[in-house]
Amino acid sequence: LTIVVPVYNEGANIARWWEEARRFAPADARVRVVYDFEEDDTLPIVSALARAGAPMTPLRNAGKGVLRAIVTGLRSVERGPVLVSMADLSDDLSVLPRMLEAFRDGAQIVVASRYARGGRQIGGPWLKGQLARWGGRSLRWAAGFPVSDATNSYRLYDAALVRGIEIESTGGFEVGFEITVKAWMAGARIAEVPATWRDRTAGTSRFDLRRWLPRYTRLWVRALRFGVGKRLGLVAATGHARAR
Repeated sequence: LTIVVPVYNEGANIARWWEEARRFAPADARVRVVYDFEEDDTLPIVSALARAGAPMTPLRNAGKGVLRAIVTGLRSVERGPVLVSMADLSDDLSVLPRMLEAFRDGAQIVVASRYARGGRQIGGPWLKGQLARWGGRSLRWAAGFPVSDATNSYRLYDAALVRGIEIESTGGFEVGFEITVKAWMAGARIAEVPATWRDRTAGTSRFDLRRWLPRYTRLWVRALRFGVGKRLGLVAATGHARAR
């Protein structure tokens, strides 16, 4: 397992993130901390943790911002499972063993779902939460999308599958939604496990709803059109999701 952690001044969180992650990650897991600039206050903590034996490696972002950080991390892994997790302690790392089990059972993408039965969302802006909840559920009901949580960035991927997908996102966190939609359209096997999401308690969120909502909406419409067309027998999976 490789864990990709995009950071932007997460010095207040990264050590606590690692203490939580090490409880649930396999003993041979590796962590790639993707950063934008050398002055990021996360880096000294990462170096100290690495000297103490943590399998953490800093990786310079090939571009700038969270989108490029996620893509840089994902593209740095050639094969096997790769997990995207944020350093802000919002992700439910306790479900990682179940995500890996689903991957071993054949899933090519495993989504940690806030809106599956047993999942929860604690804190965060009300409007953002409602849009994410009903956007994901409506896409499942109307289009047969395989997961209830379309937008949570915390998900596990087959690295080889991701390397074969052209990424068109230009904003940020919607890249996980894009990869999942395109993989689903290509016939990939996608699973979800219920998880609890908690709003961060330290640091500053980089999520900008007004700027990124139109990008999520375009992907939602694309998935809806495909799903409805598939149900009506008008379209079929492209059949390109064979990497494993």
